[in-house]
Amino acid sequence: MNRPDRHTRRVVEPAGRAVPNNAAQHAVQNNAVQNAVRKHVAEKHAIQKHVVQKRKEKNVKLRWGALTLAGVLALAACGAESGAPSAKAGADGGGGSGDGGSLVWAVETQPITFNPHQWGQNKARLLVHNQFDALIARGVNGEFLPWLATSWKVSEDGLTYTFELRDDVTFHDGEKFDAASVKANLDQLVAPGYNAALSAIQLRNFEKAEATAPYTLKVTLKAPDGLFLDFLSSPYAGQVSPKSLKNAKDLKAGGVDVVGTGPFILDRFTPGQEVHYKRNPDYKWPPTGAAHQGPAHLAEITYRFLSEAAVRVGALTSGQVQVIEGVPATEIGLIKSDPELRLETSLNSGSAFSYYFNVSRPPFDDKRVREAFRDAVDVDAVLNSVYQGTAKRAWSVIGQGSPQFYDPSLEKTFGNNPERANRLLDEAGWKERDAEGFRVKDGKRLTVRTVNAAPFVRDRRDVLAQAVQAAVKQSAGIDFQVKIVDQGTAQKAVEDNEYEIFENSRGDTDAGAALNLILAKDAAINRTKFGSAELDELLAGASAASDVAKRKELYAKVQKTVITDEAILLPLYVPADQVAYSASVTGITFEPVSGTPNSAYDIRIGT
Repeated sequence: MNRPDRHTRRVVEPAGRAVPNNAAQHAVQNNAVQNAVRKHVAEKHAIQKHVVQKRKEKNVKLRWGALTLAGVLALAACGAESGAPSAKAGADGGGGSGDGGSLVWAVETQPITFNPHQWGQNKARLLVHNQFDALIARGVNGEFLPWLATSWKVSEDGLTYTFELRDDVTFHDGEKFDAASVKANLDQLVAPGYNAALSAIQLRNFEKAEATAPYTLKVTLKAPDGLFLDFLSSPYAGQVSPKSLKNAKDLKAGGVDVVGTGPFILDRFTPGQEVHYKRNPDYKWPPTGAAHQGPAHLAEITYRFLSEAAVRVGALTSGQVQVIEGVPATEIGLIKSDPELRLETSLNSGSAFSYYFNVSRPPFDDKRVREAFRDAVDVDAVLNSVYQGTAKRAWSVIGQGSPQFYDPSLEKTFGNNPERANRLLDEAGWKERDAEGFRVKDGKRLTVRTVNAAPFVRDRRDVLAQAVQAAVKQSAGIDFQVKIVDQGTAQKAVEDNEYEIFENSRGDTDAGAALNLILAKDAAINRTKFGSAELDELLAGASAASDVAKRKELYAKVQKTVITDEAILLPLYVPADQVAYSASVTGITFEPVSGTPNSAYDIRIGT
């Protein structure tokens, strides 16, 4: 599918920097940031040395098993089925037609689930629509387009939606797609204990679904909901076979026995190594706007889980994989200079990556400390140190990847003011310093903690946290402790309220869905613990409205409340996807609204 203009740029330009109030303090902070990330820059030199060596071997035909890129890459090959394809198997001898063949794609993140109803990692979004189709697609301008639903009507009161469905669709297990199967999916989504967050937010107004005819579905809402069609176009609404809903061994985790109607069939998953899909030969129902009709071009595709950026880049430059996502900033120039490689970058929609402050416990129960933390960080310097000019500075809870609701008036209204940060902390009673230079009050150090689950750490956010850690210590004497742990430990920290900073970004196609999940008083992932009736009223009003201008007005007030009035978060950067690939690969595109990579349906090898 084509992308809107906002996604066609290859390297994201950083936003303008706020002017530092004290040049000396700025220089000191920048040096601290540089020191925090210097040890990671060595990775660049190691990769470049590897690339030079591999280019010397460019004309040598190498199979996957004949080359060991690194210990991690070798481990990824171990235990895989003997029939697993190599990147070199891409050209299938089809006379250059581009149909058939195998593709190997290295990804940064292993999905925690293959069930679209449980989807939650934006980096894993590209896998969902390989296997599962939604009722509605999105066009290049954000408009809703037919997919499994051929048409729909909405009643004047906004409470009833009537969908006409395709009558030629089958699930991978042979089950027929019809109104009854869609009803089964909707009923499952609101089943107790299945996905509490989704049923409480995205489907909070859902009342019932009725199959009024074999291919006609009537959905009744409790109240008008401007986000309902957006939900039906999201990965969450991927259609799962009713047989899978009843009989899957582990429905929430997904896998080979949780099947959809998509262009590919998941037939093998090796945890820690790879997931493999084969082409669905019966596929003939792509979304409106797809580049072709009929089955996918590729016969099979393997996604290898390579969490280390150096390993991914080395695998691409040595020809062991044909596509990678998650390109480190240090290697963007190298990849762009290679005539045999291509690079595409796209901003993601939804909320910006931000540090959310837990206001329910000290020290962030004091607004002055929240503002001081923000003022202690020169975000532009931090981002440039970690991402070398490739990250888009964020100024609000909504990222610039959602321009219809982003409020640019917030730009340069906070941050990068160490003098003010120190004054605010003095006023808040944190006047003393201990032997290590950290601020102290009543014998207690000014400490804040972030506890992150490893599967959700992406984009070198661990390195970013270290840079922020150095900045707030140097500028204001704040002890920022960074912990990356397993999911269970991270969840326990949340349940025990043992954290001060919650790191998060969401890739919802409608930013309103993200705000409802993060900011509403009783929202599923409101980790700030902040809540107000006024804010909830603004969020509810924006969700119910169908007029975009009205929603923009309400969301501007929401952004002002959380950024200016209450200072409950520090926006850092707008997430983006970077995809690098061999020049022999075509058809790699991004979803027009979310800005994430599309499924592999239109991808082909050769012309």
